[in-house]
Amino acid sequence: MSNVNSVTLIGNLVEDPELRFTPSGVAMTRLRFAVNKRYQSQGEWQEETSFFGGTCWRDMAENVAESLTKGMRVIVVGELQQRSWETQDGDKRSTIDVDIKELGPSVRWATTTVTRTPRADGGWSGGGQGGAQDGGQSQPAAPVARTDYGPDEAPF
Repeated sequence: MSNVNSVTLIGNLVEDPELRFTPSGVAMTRLRFAVNKRYQSQGEWQEETSFFGGTCWRDMAENVAESLTKGMRVIVVGELQQRSWETQDGDKRSTIDVDIKELGPSVRWATTTVTRTPRADGGWSGGGQGGAQDGGQSQPAAPVARTDYGPDEAPF
């Protein structure tokens, strides 16, 4: 296995993405999102919510800040990172964040439009998916096969 530290989370943004720039001019966007877990216990529905933070960088950071807003359902793929620090009072603190590698809106309960952005080198961003250059015009996103059908859903 090349990367055993990989996580995929689906949740809702709890605030608008926050775009900032490092002193050297690199874009970074900080996100906070909530992941809900709903289950039945003794015939009663229970719900648990976990809150996560994450950071994405460079072009993705700018795209996220321009495209996503509070309340949107998102799919986050990344690596878990633990940060530790000491407060002024000497208390030790730590948190676990997601170093975001891929991020997008969920289309299970909503629709979206995808517009490719040209890269600085004249190609297309998007992880080598290819395609003809058309000056940034909208391109249809490639379909993704769904594999998480519930017992009451037909796979078609």
